[in-house]
Amino acid sequence: MVRWVPMESNPDVWNKFLKEMGVVSGWEFTDVYGLVPELLMMVPQPVAAVILLYPISENTEKLGVEKLAGNEEVSDKVFFMKQTVGNACGTVGILHSLLNNSDVISVGDTLNKFKADCSSLDPMERARLLESSEVIATKHAAAASSGQTAAPSADEKVNLHFVAFVSVDGSLYELDGRKERAVNWGPCQGDELLTEAAQACQRYMACDPDEMRFTVVALSKVD
Repeated sequence: MVRWVPMESNPDVWNKFLKEMGVVSGWEFTDVYGLVPELLMMVPQPVAAVILLYPISENTEKLGVEKLAGNEEVSDKVFFMKQTVGNACGTVGILHSLLNNSDVISVGDTLNKFKADCSSLDPMERARLLESSEVIATKHAAAASSGQTAAPSADEKVNLHFVAFVSVDGSLYELDGRKERAVNWGPCQGDELLTEAAQACQRYMACDPDEMRFTVVALSKVD
């Protein structure tokens, strides 16, 4: 298996990746400091995506299976890809966030081409295309090495995982490259994304209430 160096859950790192990939300024990742309404109000709006970092456990896996089986309806407008590169869940989460919003975010030539090349591919073939992309791998490595903490080696086992939440075609979708398809969490308009995604994140957090290693980041318009 191809393995990349894990990317730190740090908006500065992710924003460097956006810049390196040619994403036009105006949209940035920002920390979500809490999921209660007062703290959600501090997040710049509009929000295009929410990414959750959580520790994989028996309880979170059970929730994932439950939600996957709960609603099998997935809009054909959703961009979804599997993950075959080890430790690339951060980058896959960012790609899911951007490529499901490329109608409102100028994602740059590299990602526009990647999405176009994916158009006729199934989720596993899209994963293989990412695996073979030297450009994205290089940008990932540059961003991963710029974090505030020393990046672990590519071979180090990491049990933390990133998933993205986006609103597409009137529904909230969880996009996790470990799953077979996008997960439909129910109705959600674009302006409800932050609130609805926060509730989904809370469901994950409730799986392991004593666990402290949860992080939530939003992709927001900042100017």
